[in-house]
Amino acid sequence: MFELDPGEVTRAVSHATVQELWQVTAGGGELWRRQGDREETVRLAPGTAVSIPLGTAFQFRSDPDGDGPLRIAAVTLPPWPGTDTEARSEDGPWKATVR
Repeated sequence: MFELDPGEVTRAVSHATVQELWQVTAGGGELWRRQGDREETVRLAPGTAVSIPLGTAFQFRSDPDGDGPLRIAAVTLPPWPGTDTEARSEDGPWKATVR
């Protein structure tokens, strides 16, 4: 589980060895993803499910005027390896406000 307060933006990353499945449980926001030549931004709202395939660059942000935090339940496959090298920095569309 993770959450972003209203107006927060993550840094853009890609994963070295894992993929993720997300389910939005509260709040709203946007997810940007880029895999090869394909790039998209999708709306995040309660009930939205998204995948982050291995090697996909991604960044997400919560609505700045939201009533509460953007909350996401995530599954990492295989399990998160616990290393500092798993999340690799990428160029994303927004300026990060949180690490």
